[in-house]
Amino acid sequence: MTDPTTHRDLDPTAQAGGENFPVAMRILPREPRRHLMAVYGYARMVDDLGDESPGDRLADLDAVEDELRGHYAGHPATDPVLRELGRTVDACGIPADVLVRLVEANRVDQVTTRYATFDQLVDYCTLSANPVGELVLYVFGAHTAARVVLSDRICTALQIVEHLQDVAEDHRAGRVYLPKEDLDRFGVADADLAAPRASAAVRHLVEYEAERAGAWLSAGEPLLGSLHGYARLAVSGYYAGGRAALAALARSGYDPLPGPPKAGKAALVGALVRTALGRRA
Repeated sequence: MTDPTTHRDLDPTAQAGGENFPVAMRILPREPRRHLMAVYGYARMVDDLGDESPGDRLADLDAVEDELRGHYAGHPATDPVLRELGRTVDACGIPADVLVRLVEANRVDQVTTRYATFDQLVDYCTLSANPVGELVLYVFGAHTAARVVLSDRICTALQIVEHLQDVAEDHRAGRVYLPKEDLDRFGVADADLAAPRASAAVRHLVEYEAERAGAWLSAGEPLLGSLHGYARLAVSGYYAGGRAALAALARSGYDPLPGPPKAGKAALVGALVRTALGRRA
């Protein structure tokens, strides 16, 4: 397996600080925070192999899955990221299939670069995003079938928001996550996504998708009320991050082409406070 540190020199904690959404807030106790960072380190490694590995990416992803399954068969992993993940797997009772879905998402990325419909994009999110929410629920001992349904809605929304922020970067990499049916509906051509600034058509399209993402966030919001203590605080952080990112998109005039519209720390804190108070701005 290609060593991911050859193209990612930062440790998982440092990388997490640059993510769009809070990964493991410092206010959390040491143990759940450590588990969240182990999950994040694994997800980051798999994504890096799928996006940046200079070798055979599918072979690298196969190697990760083999070593991961080896842990469940009683063979300790040799990769340090997977070793740390193994401790979290054992402590939190995480099943293999949730973790393997993240590997499969990156396999899909090697062969699928565009999506014809919004439903197809949502299906992709069941691999690329929704498992992360399940992993968080496992970390806090809060995994139930009903909560997973709500978590999936939030995670799908967060994935869509991230795609909207990264339209220009994804396009340069040869990927378009805006559904073709919507590109056609708003009259957006491929060349429009390579422009330095968004046209009116691109802005209307991004706003439309942002409203969709906001609706998915709202549909998952009851999850927060079903959680308690640090679990509720952690998941509220992810939810608030999504709201803050949507607000940043709106402030940009729904133009992500010059660079990803990001929410600052003050905006994130404000969104978290509003979430805690049950208000959405």
